[in-house]
Amino acid sequence: MGSEELAANLFRITQTESKLKRDNVSSEKDANVTHYNIGKNIREVIAKNGGTMPEDLPTPKKSLKELEKEKHSQEKIEVK
Repeated sequence: MGSEELAANLFRITQTESKLKRDNVSSEKDANVTHYNIGKNIREVIAKNGGTMPEDLPTPKKSLKELEKEKHSQEKIEVK
């Protein structure tokens, strides 16, 4: 995940959290609806401003799991 997608996710999370607190949302159903609506609004802003939709952003060549496995293997070699 690159910085653009990370920033969009963080913005979505902070805006959702703020709205949940501001509106005193307490039920899981209402929280899910709020989360969905905030996400929908943010996607609309990205599209309106000509940004790249998260699903269209490039993906890394290696997964986090693969990178962690390589790092662990490298650390085992260095310890020997």
